[in-house]
Amino acid sequence: MTEKTGDVQDVAMPDWEKRFRAPRVSLPDWAEEAPERALFVSNATGTYELYAWDRATGAQRQATDRPNGTTDGVLTPDGESIWWFSDTDGDEFGVWMRQPFAGGEDQPAAPGLAASYPAGLALGRDGTAVVGRSTDEDGSTVHVVRPGAEPVEIYRHRESAGVGDLSYDGTLVAIEHTEHGDALHSALRVTRLDGTSVAELDDTRGGEAELGLEVLGFAPVHGDTRLLVRHQRRGRWEPMVWDVASGEETQLGIELPGDVAAEWYPDGSALLVAHSFEARSELWRYDVATGRLTVVPTPAGTVSGATARPDGTVEFLWSSAAEPPVVRSTSGGVVLDPPGMKAPGSVPVEDVWVQGPGGRIHALVQRPAAGEGPFPTVFEIHGGPTWHDSDAFAAGPAAWVDHGYAVVRVNYRGSTGYGRAWTDALKHRVGLIELEDIAAVRQWAVSSGLADPAKLVLAGGSWGGYLTLLGLGTEPDAWAVGLAAVPVADYVTAYHDEMEALKALDRTLFGGTPQEVPERFAASSPLTYVDAVKAPVYISAGVNDPRCPIRQVENYVDRLEARGAAYEVYRYDAGHGSLVVEERIKQVRLEIDFAARYLG
Repeated sequence: MTEKTGDVQDVAMPDWEKRFRAPRVSLPDWAEEAPERALFVSNATGTYELYAWDRATGAQRQATDRPNGTTDGVLTPDGESIWWFSDTDGDEFGVWMRQPFAGGEDQPAAPGLAASYPAGLALGRDGTAVVGRSTDEDGSTVHVVRPGAEPVEIYRHRESAGVGDLSYDGTLVAIEHTEHGDALHSALRVTRLDGTSVAELDDTRGGEAELGLEVLGFAPVHGDTRLLVRHQRRGRWEPMVWDVASGEETQLGIELPGDVAAEWYPDGSALLVAHSFEARSELWRYDVATGRLTVVPTPAGTVSGATARPDGTVEFLWSSAAEPPVVRSTSGGVVLDPPGMKAPGSVPVEDVWVQGPGGRIHALVQRPAAGEGPFPTVFEIHGGPTWHDSDAFAAGPAAWVDHGYAVVRVNYRGSTGYGRAWTDALKHRVGLIELEDIAAVRQWAVSSGLADPAKLVLAGGSWGGYLTLLGLGTEPDAWAVGLAAVPVADYVTAYHDEMEALKALDRTLFGGTPQEVPERFAASSPLTYVDAVKAPVYISAGVNDPRCPIRQVENYVDRLEARGAAYEVYRYDAGHGSLVVEERIKQVRLEIDFAARYLG
């Protein structure tokens, strides 16, 4: 890898820009039958791209090089090839390409399959691939692709579905689907490679119950029909083992308070358990034979990814709000350390619990190192909505802290990590219920002396950008400035223009289409309240965004323009965000400058 920034520039560059420019790496993915061959993502050249890494020799090679970056890739089990997804300027619509691990010409990995949105991929040891696709015309389809043969379609449905995993011997495919019409809660179907059904598991009981299932992976043993899945039967995500041949379900009894995920150790004897609770995470080892649970030591903070290696060690990507990310191993030391400039640290987060209309709300607060407050305060609202802010390193909030702002991040209803009821609470009163929680935390921030009530900034990207625009319109006197990145601005137009999988999600959230429940879409659309907005508004939008399409943003901007409102809009040539470091820095700089101009 190469680092473009020289020492002289490093000295003059402010810390907030260094955090973005410092080379980062993802957790390396390794080939199951060639564990010394790995694939990772890095921004070392200034754009996030895929890199091949021969761990035996230490050699690293940049595998992709595209103007808007590449992050979706996987190694074949034998480590001979890299599959990577090729879209157009971030529009997420494209085809899988294949490249030799050692380098060479890219070729279509699944000839005969037209461009689509990706919906899962599983690669077999004999060269067979199972490819999930989604298009507006066909809905969800799953295809078996064998070397030298035409793709064979084995699944099709209008509702959302995707490939979960392929069994170790390559005979069974696990598919997550929402044929029952609830896009928030999937059911599972296991089929043979000819599409004939082997087993079904549907905790929704045909859509009557709001209980989801997720595929975690088949046991890594030839002929083994055990499938590791996650369920919500006890009010949180937790794993169990489902033998798809016998139908036997084995509950694991992992009594940890938060959401639990897991993956198999390479020999199938144990599970690597990831536990997420109240904005932090930890790792455990679960012995399948004895049921013994043993902690895997990690520092306090957030583990963003982890993998068990064939030698029994565990590698994990760790960070905290104060310390930049690093790939570590339980054997000791750093696994992969990119060369060049190191990211400066930031201030730690404080945990705040506020009583809200739906229960206790968890917020993470960062304060400037200097000053007593009250501070100008940015409410940085996370996207998703089924996601959560955690005690993890984030260059964006750290930039605001460097400029003298306090930063508050709210894990509103809809966020993960606080139980199923908290996550599922936002349905039908979409957006409005999240804003109730944000308002409760805002009241605490002002009354506690943290926040200057005249200098409150509402900001966020994606769903956070949507909540920003909705909040500016429904509570126009509460906010001094609004900063919305890739937002939903006009929900009805967004529904008609967005990718098919998100249409399904919106039907679940609202209980129907804009034609069927127009009053719900109107109540939750920022466009409904645009004429009430008083705060200056900054909007950034990707012109190729399939999730929050540009046309609905333009509709909102036109309404601001028509009444002479204070606003700025920045359009950039990418999709739902940018993988180019300088572009991201430019956007943060524009946001900081916009806030400074209006807050004084």
